[in-house]
Parts: sequence; C-alpha cells; structure tokens
Amino acid sequence: MRALLGLAVLAASLAAAAAAQESVVTGLSADEIALNARFDGSDLFLFGAVRRDAPVPEDAGPLDIVVTLKGPERTVVVRKKARRFGIWVNTDAVQVRQAPSFYAVATTGPLDGILSQTAQLRYGIGMEQAVRRVGGALTDTAPFAEALVRLKEANGSYVQAEGRVRIAEETLFQTRIEMPANLVEGDYAAEFFLVRDFSVTNRGEALIRVAKTGIERWLYNLSVGEPLLYGVGSVALALLAGWLANAVFRLGRR
Repeated sequence: MRALLGLAVLAASLAAAAAAQESVVTGLSADEIALNARFDGSDLFLFGAVRRDAPVPEDAGPLDIVVTLKGPERTVVVRKKARRFGIWVNTDAVQVRQAPSFYAVATTGPLDGILSQTAQLRYGIGMEQAVRRVGGALTDTAPFAEALVRLKEANGSYVQAEGRVRIAEETLFQTRIEMPANLVEGDYAAEFFLVRDFSVTNRGEALIRVAKTGIERWLYNLSVGEPLLYGVGSVALALLAGWLANAVFRLGRR
C-alpha cells in the first residue's frame, strides 16, 4: 500500500512538473483604443509565445490555445414579449447581473473539444459562463440568457471565433478579434490559456484601455460634471441650428 501511495505521489509530482514546464508570454497590437467621432470599430491583434523550461513529455497531449477578451460588466434586463389582445406586450423579465458589455473567445479548435466543462466553469470561458449570473422570479431563466447572447452576437458585442487561433510549432500563436463601433469605456481584460488534455496548464493576461478622447471626452465630462450647463448648451445649439437652417432655406427661395 505504501508503495502504491508513493507511486501516486510521484506521478502527481511529475504531472505538476510537466505542467510547470510551459508558460505563456503575451502581446497586443494596442493597449489603448481611442473612442472619437471617427471610430467605427477596429481589429485587435493578439499574439504570444509558449516558453518552455524543459522538453514536453512525449505522452503529453497536443497544445491548444484559448484567448478571451472581456469588456466592463453591466446589468442587463432581458424581457420577453407576447401577443395579448392583438398587441405585443412585455410579459416576463429577468435581470442578468454583471454581463460583459463585450465578450470574445477565440480558440485553436471547437471549445468543447479541447477544454472540459469543469475548466470552462472554473475560468469563466465561453458564452454560457459570460452570462451565467441571472436573477429573476422565473424558475427557468436559461432562455433569457440565450436570448441575450443572440442579441449581443447580432450587434457584434459577443464574438465566438472557434478555430481562429493559429499556432506554429506549438510555440507561436496569433489571432484577431473584431472590435465593434459600440464599445463602452473601461478596461478590457484579455486572457490567454494554454490547454493540454482538456485542462488549463498556464495562463496570462493583459489589459486594453478604451476611452473617449478629444471633443467627445470634453462633452462627456461636461454632461457628468455640469449637467445643467450641458443641457442649456444643448438647447441653445439646437435653436441655433434651427435658425441657421431656416435662414438657408429663405435664401434658397429668393
């Protein structure tokens, strides 16, 4: 029995050592995205390399890469509409707490084919995990979470890019994630996962700052810091625009 216990401890130690032999070094094409009047979305290039302290054991499974990018979290209310007396009305609603404003997951292959459900749950990887925190009076809230994912995917805020991480010689990897024009301000967390035998062996992370710049930043600060002045200015600007349009119309009629 002691011999078997010793072998089990040795095997666990060897497995831990093999996992520790690989670590991920990450990089981004940009660590800051400026939101201004000309911003209509962009492509973010994420790349990295696998650093090894020792050769990978011959019996180790193939290396896979999972990359996620998550934006600031928001509380979202999802409502269900039904036809009542000939009109569409809201019948049920649930609250999705801390749903990412943007979420993307890119992999070297089908997510369920390279990473176990336990690992996905532990590290919060995948669309189901991104909107898992749902609250409401209803017992079955899964359809509301699924509807939120569909809506976010339709407007480009949620992206599934399975098979779009390219890896060369199990060392260098890269992928591109499309960033939509409707980004919100805040820190976006990029996470890189090394995967072998359906388990995460190492991970790395990086942050991308998304912020308004120029006149957009000035107007935002004014609306938050001086809401009364911002409101008066908006009304005055609207009146001026109306007056100018009327003046141009009159000149055109002469």
